[in-house]
Amino acid sequence: MRFFIDTANLEQIRQARDLGILDGVTTNPSLMAHENIHGHAAIMAHYRQICEMVDGDVSAEVFSTDLDGMLAEAHELSAIHKNIVVKVPCTTEGIKAIKALSARKIPTNCTLVFNAGQAVLAAKAGARYVSPFVGRLDDASEDGVALVAQIVRIFDIYGYQTQVLAASIRHTRHIIDCMEAGAHVVTCPLQPILGLLNHPLTEKGLAKFLEDAAKMK
Repeated sequence: MRFFIDTANLEQIRQARDLGILDGVTTNPSLMAHENIHGHAAIMAHYRQICEMVDGDVSAEVFSTDLDGMLAEAHELSAIHKNIVVKVPCTTEGIKAIKALSARKIPTNCTLVFNAGQAVLAAKAGARYVSPFVGRLDDASEDGVALVAQIVRIFDIYGYQTQVLAASIRHTRHIIDCMEAGAHVVTCPLQPILGLLNHPLTEKGLAKFLEDAAKMK
């Protein structure tokens, strides 16, 4: 299991890196906007900063919806740094773009995946990652974790090398469930990752150890 942090916030990326568990970063236009990063040059510079902080894949998303636009953006993004993985939506044009980029050895992350069929098409096109959106499926009264498990099973049956990157993770329980489902990667904000450390018995046990240690002085 690898942990990616889903953010464009440099301080949160730094915290995850310093914790020693950071394997990569995913971003999207909404996360960039949340950090008040606007304009082409600023966005490119911000991606470069992230890549210099992280020894792992950094997903950078295209804005275009047509094939030519996606390919043009993908080539520009991939030129920023060797860690860039181009994030492409799971649409007809997106699958075409993944196929073309795969032929040119440019790694891709197929995003906005909501069923197993989409995941298989992305894998056949050569995506490095497919990103099923767990939380958004749960919001629609579907089972996001079950989809992760289904995609993992299908990929195992047919020997696809594409990795399942569980996205739209809302809380710590999602992380644990996606681990159990066999996801290769989980991407989420920093807080759910830090939540893995929390347990009242750990805190209670530490307090007792400190209390007893004080008696020994």
